[in-house]
Amino acid sequence: MAKYLVIVESPAKVKTIRKFLGANYAVAASNGHVRDLPKSSLGIDVEHDYEPKYITIRGKGDILAALRKEVKKAEKIYLATDPDREGEAISWHLFYALKLEDKKVYRITFNEITKNAVKESLKNAREINMNLVDAQQARRVLDRMVGYRISPLLWEKIKRGLSAGRVQSVALRIICDREDEINAFVPEEYWSLDVNLKVKGEKKPICAKYYGTVQEKQTITCREQAESVQKALEGETFGITEVKKGERLKKAPLPFTTSTLQQEASKALNFSTQKTMRLAQQLYEGVEIEGEGTVGLITYLRTDSTRVSEEAEAMAAEFIESHYGKEYLGGETSRKKNGQKIQDAHEAIRPTDIGRLPAAMKEQLPRDLARLYQLVWKRFTASRMSAARYETTSVRIQAGEHVFTLAASSRKFDGFLSVYSAEEDKEEENTLSGELSRESSLSFLSFDPAQHFTQPPAHYTEASLVKALEELGIGRPSTYAPTITTILARRYIVKEGKNLYVTELGEVVNSMMKNAFPTIVDVNFTANMEALLDSVEEGNVKWKTIVANFYPDLDEAVKKAEEDLAEVKIADEVSDQVCERCGRQMVIKYGPHGRFLACPGFPECRNTLPYFEKIGVACPKCGRDVVLKKTKKGRKYFGCIDNPNCDFMVWQRPTGEKCPDCGSVLLVKGNNLVCANEKCGYRVQNKKEEIK
Repeated sequence: MAKYLVIVESPAKVKTIRKFLGANYAVAASNGHVRDLPKSSLGIDVEHDYEPKYITIRGKGDILAALRKEVKKAEKIYLATDPDREGEAISWHLFYALKLEDKKVYRITFNEITKNAVKESLKNAREINMNLVDAQQARRVLDRMVGYRISPLLWEKIKRGLSAGRVQSVALRIICDREDEINAFVPEEYWSLDVNLKVKGEKKPICAKYYGTVQEKQTITCREQAESVQKALEGETFGITEVKKGERLKKAPLPFTTSTLQQEASKALNFSTQKTMRLAQQLYEGVEIEGEGTVGLITYLRTDSTRVSEEAEAMAAEFIESHYGKEYLGGETSRKKNGQKIQDAHEAIRPTDIGRLPAAMKEQLPRDLARLYQLVWKRFTASRMSAARYETTSVRIQAGEHVFTLAASSRKFDGFLSVYSAEEDKEEENTLSGELSRESSLSFLSFDPAQHFTQPPAHYTEASLVKALEELGIGRPSTYAPTITTILARRYIVKEGKNLYVTELGEVVNSMMKNAFPTIVDVNFTANMEALLDSVEEGNVKWKTIVANFYPDLDEAVKKAEEDLAEVKIADEVSDQVCERCGRQMVIKYGPHGRFLACPGFPECRNTLPYFEKIGVACPKCGRDVVLKKTKKGRKYFGCIDNPNCDFMVWQRPTGEKCPDCGSVLLVKGNNLVCANEKCGYRVQNKKEEIK
């Protein structure tokens, strides 16, 4: 019979860890948190030292009962929840929920679910770290205070179902501020002026860019100025006055943190932050690998550290040297970010075994899991490799008083780029067809003047919002994805393509928060709060001190807002669907599972219907609208709104145009238009700039 009990958070880990430990160990899961503040009330005694009131989470009674039975049999209990503040807090809640005061209880943590890591953690068992627990308690209590005091105010003044949050409200403000910048942006005109020159003895002409005069760099701001420069150069001789050769190094990237993984998965794989975290969790907890059983493929996914263990460093060095050669092995470089608090008990996100190649895993994993594993593997491997080397050539060309420049580079050594290149690394090489020197003879071919306008700041994407939150010190690795998911679910923002746009509702909520609670949505205040939570973790500040300093001001602001703020009513969007029961025009509402149609006559008329997004294309079978739908598993498809009477359905977006060869409907597939009739095989490049 098992003498020792190991309690983890996730049932998926149970299977993975059980095989590492002998028959003396039983492994059980708590399924996440077991205690929390009550949903029905604030749950914090503001009159008596802000003591939180924890209760067993509904539905966790059976899990706790089963764990208590296991506890009775065990001589020692090891609490093996996640290696962060939240995991520490879950262990502390388990300690009290399971009444372990009289038991031998130890806290163990591991950054990867491998045999060595788990066994090593048992050797280094410790007590629960109350500083970590208190930092998490402070975060939970502060978030509860903001949510439970301000959200009812939003219900009263705007509409029910809204919420405010300590981090989500700041994230919304950041997006709204960017929207304001874009709306206020005034484009400025500027011109580029390129010159095409023939080099004697070379077939390919060269193109140089206008720099300015011999005395200073100049920007061309209008057509007249561009024409003036061209006129001044009529009949002038172009000659090379300077050729500089040099070398440029492109350093290997750092391995992934939570933030950079979310950003790169968004750019390279088009994953949402939520999807990235869900898949990474599966790779961390363990997946079935043929011949090995259930194996954890990556290290812990919630981290802001770029540190790598000595063991992993050595394993990577051996792998790179044997597979690529000694010259590809990176030297000792600084691996840490500067000026930021880093949870350095963690490592960066990396593969648990660099020898598990992505190509081998591709055969064993579902497509998206394999793609994310490959991204992590490539980034980590590249981070331990040498820099890429480029030979650069800078040429200065003069005609009269005016100067043009030409820059070229060619890659001499690929280094880490042989394994991994991010979007920003995919630069086109600008090479010269021959050698240029001051003696090279140039002859004028033509000018290429072009008008440009300065561009407004880009709309935030999920990736760029995560980057902004991290740079501003708002939230922690575990909060980025839930924060974005929440403001999307509340319809404060919408996602079109990759861009995030503020809705009317989001603008109203943000305006009210800025007016009534300027401190809550102040970026610096929120970042400072994160620093205070770090101080709690380090044992320098008591968590109740932070709460005691925060709550009175919040309470006063809420009371003032209740009196001062006017109600703002936001009308529901009217659809073109008529209620068949009472004849009113139905409106679009938002529920837990997305949009639906509801009769505005509620509560007299309670009619509801599913909402389908029309794509502006008529059904080729019956002429009614084609709409965007989802299968039970969430896969998108396009079908007739009159289903089941009409069975038209395709996976790709129909265009409404017919195939010129067979008359079937044309579909959008990548950058091409293809015929829905597979036997036809008609395919042509899609020439429309954008299909919405």
